[in-house]
Amino acid sequence: MVLLYKFAAVLILWNSTGSGNNDESPNAVTRAKVDLIELNHFLDDEGREVFQQVIFYDWCKPKQQFHVRAWRLIKNDSQRPIQHWNPRSFQCTWHDGPVLRQVSASKMRETWSQQDPERVNRALLPEKQRIPLFPPRVAKHPNSLPTSPTPTPQSPVSR
Repeated sequence: MVLLYKFAAVLILWNSTGSGNNDESPNAVTRAKVDLIELNHFLDDEGREVFQQVIFYDWCKPKQQFHVRAWRLIKNDSQRPIQHWNPRSFQCTWHDGPVLRQVSASKMRETWSQQDPERVNRALLPEKQRIPLFPPRVAKHPNSLPTSPTPTPQSPVSR
């Protein structure tokens, strides 16, 4: 009976090690926090909606203005920001391959415009100077060989 309890404890611990941090896991969640999420409705010259996008901003204290960190087109309603009440926050969630991405902020605004706010913000902070929302993906085994063999020239066989 004691052996059964020890075996169960090992299984529980073994199952929980490493879960949640593996980008290959179907349950992996990557989270980021920003100062402001903007839901922007881009309109054409006749006032018709062309697309919706979410724009993620951080506040720049020295310049006293918001700087864009990233943006994303809204492809379906589930990607729109949702409000949480306790604690009060706003959150966008979407799937990026096997990874679930979540971005939260304490503030949110909704705008309708004929100018793209993300492009306008490039004048304040060029794209190359933006802080990435998520760290870039890194290969797990950068020194490993590719899975598909690459053809190599055959050297003459000496006999």
